[in-house]
Amino acid sequence: MLSFLPNRRLMFRAAMSILLVLGFLPQAYAHSASKSILVLGDSLSAEYGLSRGQGWVSLLEKKLADSSMNTTVINASISGETTSGGRVRLPALVNRIKPDIVIIELGGNDALRGLSVAASEENFRTMITAAKKANAEVLLIGMKIPPNYGKEYTQRFFALYATLAKEQKIRLVPFLLEGIADRDDLFQADKIHPIASAHPLILNNVWPQLTPLLKK
Repeated sequence: MLSFLPNRRLMFRAAMSILLVLGFLPQAYAHSASKSILVLGDSLSAEYGLSRGQGWVSLLEKKLADSSMNTTVINASISGETTSGGRVRLPALVNRIKPDIVIIELGGNDALRGLSVAASEENFRTMITAAKKANAEVLLIGMKIPPNYGKEYTQRFFALYATLAKEQKIRLVPFLLEGIADRDDLFQADKIHPIASAHPLILNNVWPQLTPLLKK
């Protein structure tokens, strides 16, 4: 097959993921793969400003397909999503999809909307509980916010991820943009969203913490 032809297996899985999120497939499909991963995130996971297939979640799906892992990835990320929005959406998603793993990549937009650290923490705790109740493993992805929000707030915000991971006994990616955040050349013009070439690096930050969950 010519190298520039699309990966048919990857295209099929992507189509099935979309149908699952939209509710057009029966719940039984979610169990047809050995593992299913639900990603609940914001613009950093929703390919904001990128061409389709360039984001780290799409790269994860391709990596799993290329390695012959029988895994379905469902990306339910929405640009602008907050922990409040995730808290509302997650129960219905896990009830319909029945994922084996839930990746929660949220929090960055909370500060932009003036949400307190305590409120964010409670929203995360509720989401983690909902995922566990659905018998899913949870991977929490940490985020840092710019120092202009104040030293105390930024420190408390970053620390809440490790606190929750320890309290809830779940795996943690300490900082999604590790090795990226301090490089202006890896960001779009808005200085907030990474460019396409940064997303393989993002996946490299996620992969070591996700792998043990895939082996369970």
